[in-house]
Amino acid sequence: MTNEAPEAPGRIVLLTASHRVAPGLLSWPAWQTLHAADRVLCADAGHPQLPYLREAGITVEHTAPTARELLDACAGGRTVVVVPASGGDGTDTALTDGLARLAGSGRVSMPDLELLPGSYDLPGARLLDLVQVMDRIRTECPWSSTQTHKGLAKYGIEEAYELVEAIEDGDSDELREELGDVLLQVVFHARIAQEGLEEGIEPFSIDDVAATIVEKLIHRHPHVFGDETAETPEDVKAHWLRTKAVEKQRDSVTDGVPLGQPGLALASKLAGRVRTAALEVPLPAGGGIGAELLALAVRAERDGIDPETALRAAARTYREAIRAAEGHAV
Repeated sequence: MTNEAPEAPGRIVLLTASHRVAPGLLSWPAWQTLHAADRVLCADAGHPQLPYLREAGITVEHTAPTARELLDACAGGRTVVVVPASGGDGTDTALTDGLARLAGSGRVSMPDLELLPGSYDLPGARLLDLVQVMDRIRTECPWSSTQTHKGLAKYGIEEAYELVEAIEDGDSDELREELGDVLLQVVFHARIAQEGLEEGIEPFSIDDVAATIVEKLIHRHPHVFGDETAETPEDVKAHWLRTKAVEKQRDSVTDGVPLGQPGLALASKLAGRVRTAALEVPLPAGGGIGAELLALAVRAERDGIDPETALRAAARTYREAIRAAEGHAV
């Protein structure tokens, strides 16, 4: 009687790669597996990884095997690497479902199955998806393709207020959604600016927007990125204001304060500039509700209270009292 060694089960490797990472940037285990494989298969002849695989001396067969064909290809202990189509999450659902059905049938001897990530998304990678989606919407959507900076301005204000409301409500899902809506406004305006079609606005892209704020943050945080130190939040704020004064070369402490903001917020901002500059500025003479509100806003700022937030909180409480008086459940 002859004892024959059992046939090696073979190995199927599904190689995934993030479409948000530049093609050719694969992990070392991925390159090792590709070089050692008996066969490398890819159904997508235009896959962005293929030029880099060929450059590395790896032969790729353009074929879309079924799960059964993959099992046959692994006979004799061979290793077969499958490069799924690009885009999406990098997996071939039909193929993986077919392999799962075969494995669950119990009628076939399955090879070793391995899902090998060749690259991973870095934090913030989904922002690239947002830029791509915005590019397509700007090109193909009849409404989005005609929008201008001025036409979108009102939505920026609305989304900012909805974000504030989500923060006040303390709803995590709502907060995440409203942050996305605010982010959309940034990407939308940057996409419009990139086209350079609006008079008086030099073209710039979302990368320029990001680069500008990165440079500003680094410059204004020398206690993080430089040699200076800051022990308290007050130290940070003081340096921030000094740096802004040098950058902006302002003639007045009121420069840069947007007059279009809500009245209480405007009054508080002006009071903060006066206090920081150690100026002695008397409140305007005269009575009336405006002068009283101004005095309250100045007092609130001095006491470290945001009058706009305080009034909104009081108004929300008042709203609930109104609903209770109407007989609504609070």
